[in-house]
Amino acid sequence: MALYRKEDSVKRFPKVARGSDHYEVIAGQALENSIEHLNHAYGQKLCGAEGAVEFRDEGVYTYDNHGKQYLDCLGGYGIFNVGHRHPRVIEAVKAQLDQVCLHSQDLLNPWAAHLAKQLASIAPGDLKYSFFCNSGTEAVEGALKLARLYTGKSEIISTRNSYHGVSMGALSATGRDCFRKPFEALLNGFVHVPFGDIDAMEEAIGKNTAAVILEPIQGEGGINVPAAGYLRKVRQLTKKKGVLLILDEVQTGMGRTGRMFACEHEGVVPDILCLAKALGGGVMPIGCFMSTSKIWKVLEPNPSIHNSTFGGNPLACTAASACIEVLIDEHLPARSAVMGNVFMRELRYLCERYPKHIADVRGRGLLIGLEFQTKEIRERVQVDLFHRGVLVAATMNSNRTVRIEPPLIITEAQIRFMIQTLESILIDMGEPEPEVVTKKRKKRSK
Repeated sequence: MALYRKEDSVKRFPKVARGSDHYEVIAGQALENSIEHLNHAYGQKLCGAEGAVEFRDEGVYTYDNHGKQYLDCLGGYGIFNVGHRHPRVIEAVKAQLDQVCLHSQDLLNPWAAHLAKQLASIAPGDLKYSFFCNSGTEAVEGALKLARLYTGKSEIISTRNSYHGVSMGALSATGRDCFRKPFEALLNGFVHVPFGDIDAMEEAIGKNTAAVILEPIQGEGGINVPAAGYLRKVRQLTKKKGVLLILDEVQTGMGRTGRMFACEHEGVVPDILCLAKALGGGVMPIGCFMSTSKIWKVLEPNPSIHNSTFGGNPLACTAASACIEVLIDEHLPARSAVMGNVFMRELRYLCERYPKHIADVRGRGLLIGLEFQTKEIRERVQVDLFHRGVLVAATMNSNRTVRIEPPLIITEAQIRFMIQTLESILIDMGEPEPEVVTKKRKKRSK
């Protein structure tokens, strides 16, 4: 084995025998390795402080290296729509491993072509062509470039408190200063207006505006659902002004909100649609942006003007294809709507009963934001939920709000377990509010 000398120290290359217990070995070293070679902040992370290492996942549950079970109401920030390790997705990827893993780039890639056809069949309106990449950030980058290329204009209108990714183009579209300012100067030509304000949007559109980019529901902004009709008005406005509409459905897509795509709630068809997260079935990373035949023509003269080495690889496309089939065959978008109603009803009851702790409940389908009165209350509840076996996380742009994004396969019994666990924490924090609310609850449950 080669020895690498630095001054008087000797670095030894770490190896692990890949046998039946190899995962136990690296799990035992995970905290130290994370602190020393990823980021020292892992020592302060909740799971780091507890020494909890993700060891096994299945369905709606995650298990740590101590054998503790967690109900996953975080869902990997929205990637596990079909659940952890769905058998059909796992089986599809395992089969593809014996065929082709990464494509040569020169020959035709059948799985990318097949997946693009599947997406065209389920996408709203006349969205037909797809470009595959590896993440939501990359999907947004490609969408912004396509909009500028097609229109010949440079200005992009986004919204305040939005989140579109962390690469320079996507970050320029993101509407949160704490992410943007450390990396300024960002790209020119980005304007941010209040989310939900159609008048501000109209005023911002100018002669050099190429596109408007929106999340149908702001995810990292705190699960902000705009007023009914807002998305439709934006679509009407952009058509009137000759401006493209890019919808970032990286978090809201693939059944999360009760429809396959959140824009379908208002019958809106964007010019460009961005997908990622759940598209890979919780097994492989994949992102995508889609558009129409008319817009895609600008890519025909030079198809390599935007490209990705690993984008559209057979393993990722196989997983995405199986994921779409599961979503359709198991009716998971509709299930998300039903289970989301159950979750929202129970959370609203808690909001009524504990107004000193909970400020608001909002969302659609199984994309739910639970906002607390203070950041400190949110932190305490999140920590206590972790200790009692439920995973949630704060939204990046709203530190009083936790996101609730469980796999769409979650059952009513599992939802009630989460609600009971949450209420037990709220009880420990103080007495419930007036008894009249309890009477309402009893009446509703009869």
